[in-house]
Amino acid sequence: MSRFEIRGYGSFRSPERHRFYRMRVLSPVVAALFLAVTALAAAQDVNVHIEPRKPDAANTAGKPDDTAAKPDAAKSDKDAKDTSPELSQKTHPKPISVDVDLVLVPVTVTDDWNRIVTGLEKDNFAIVEGSQAQEVRHFSSEDAPVSLGVIFDMSGSMSDKIEKARGAVIEFFKTANPQDEFFMIAFSDRPQLTADFTKSVEDVQAKLVYIQAQGRTALLDAIYMGVSKMKDAHNSKKALLIISDGGDNHSRYTENEIKSMVKEADVQVYAIGLFTSGVTQAEEIAGPGLLSDIAEVTGGRMFTINNPNELADVATKIGIELRNQYVLGYRPKNKTKDGRWRKIKVKLIPPKGLPHLNVYSKTGYYAPSQ
Repeated sequence: MSRFEIRGYGSFRSPERHRFYRMRVLSPVVAALFLAVTALAAAQDVNVHIEPRKPDAANTAGKPDDTAAKPDAAKSDKDAKDTSPELSQKTHPKPISVDVDLVLVPVTVTDDWNRIVTGLEKDNFAIVEGSQAQEVRHFSSEDAPVSLGVIFDMSGSMSDKIEKARGAVIEFFKTANPQDEFFMIAFSDRPQLTADFTKSVEDVQAKLVYIQAQGRTALLDAIYMGVSKMKDAHNSKKALLIISDGGDNHSRYTENEIKSMVKEADVQVYAIGLFTSGVTQAEEIAGPGLLSDIAEVTGGRMFTINNPNELADVATKIGIELRNQYVLGYRPKNKTKDGRWRKIKVKLIPPKGLPHLNVYSKTGYYAPSQ
């Protein structure tokens, strides 16, 4: 008989988030056990670790499925309006892929208390593309190096939250690994690359000192710049962390353009929204939905908080989540290279005895066009 342990910390609002619990299940394929402990000042991760089995090597083929066509690129008449050097490239970046026949899907699993669940195996997952079940050929749960961009709101409405937001970024970097690389974009009326790709956390933190809150909110332009910057990334795993307190009111790019772009870019988007109640401006009312839609289509998540004191805890949680993801890979049965959007869904087949679990993954990808 073998066993595994689950360590949990509750949600970031829970006063009992440092409580641990243990459960045992029978598993004929598990041969080893170890418990990874992450000591954090404000939060701890769920950590179940079982050595994964090696993936199969076979390949399959099947019928194409009927899906919607890929949206057009940004309209050329906007190019004339775009005068800032950082936003001069209007064409969307091509999908980032090493093997166009292998679709890689990062997956996060949590319980109902937002605790990260690790230690699952390939047999605990199933993937459906369109209406066709796919065979998982690649499976990994390693902490791979990350190329990460911080998108930092320094608009005027952030003036009373700026210190807490700086602290949140610092706490997030405490989860970093030596192989990770970072850049930072600060935005108000327009986005600015304040720190280029670096492996030095201290370099990015030093730039935070000079950020002052002023101006309006060009959030969509900042996301565009962040995704575009990822073309210079050295790691295959890429993510953006957005820290903002409201909707967009000063961007050249539209919401639909940015949603199309993040669908193509193979970059996970996480967002921390510092939203206030009683807002009356249309863009502020739309802010939570905007960030949530952009994050969820990429397999990331948006965390809404009302108290800036919770910023550091949530930033730490996101950092832990990025380090404890599964990566599933499959070769699509639909071999048609039509450039169309393919919907995918990851399903969980949990071991017996576990509580209800939640799965987060990207919702689809664009097939190659040739």
